[in-house]
Amino acid sequence: MNIKRIHHVAYRCNDAKETVEFYQNLMGMEFQLAIAENEVPSTKEPDPYMHVFLDAGDGNVLAFFELPNAPQMGKDPNTPDWVQHIAFEVATMEDLLAAQQKAQDAGLEVVGPTDHGIFQSIYFFDPNGHRLEITTNTRTPEMMARLHEVAPAMLEEWSRTKRAPKHAAWLHEKELAAPRERV
Repeated sequence: MNIKRIHHVAYRCNDAKETVEFYQNLMGMEFQLAIAENEVPSTKEPDPYMHVFLDAGDGNVLAFFELPNAPQMGKDPNTPDWVQHIAFEVATMEDLLAAQQKAQDAGLEVVGPTDHGIFQSIYFFDPNGHRLEITTNTRTPEMMARLHEVAPAMLEEWSRTKRAPKHAAWLHEKELAAPRERV
């Protein structure tokens, strides 16, 4: 298999129009197209839907389904809110802070900026309850090489112990973290 890229990622929404307007107005995404059917093409089930597609930049597409005949959408009660999210990248810290202000001006509760060592992020929810992350990289090539090198050992240790390995603890230990340059 030779995968070229992710074609699109699809989520459910409560209201397609409200969702498109949110992503257009707050996130600056272009509304690309809509597909609507009264029957599911893959299963032939009679289930009307609206499928909308938004340009998330650089060939990335974010899509949503509105399913008016399905039960009210909900969240997985066994998964914390912070786990399932959609992360979008901006170029600079200034862009991140501008996104934070725009979200706050729109009345959204924003968490962050949060320093993850190799990037900084803010978090808020869209009108459907999907958690969104806006992030900017603060990493250096050396930091990424160091993380790449220890990734297999970390995964192996996690698999055995189900405890956080310390191979990359330096990411959150400020006094040990390497000085950062913009990449």
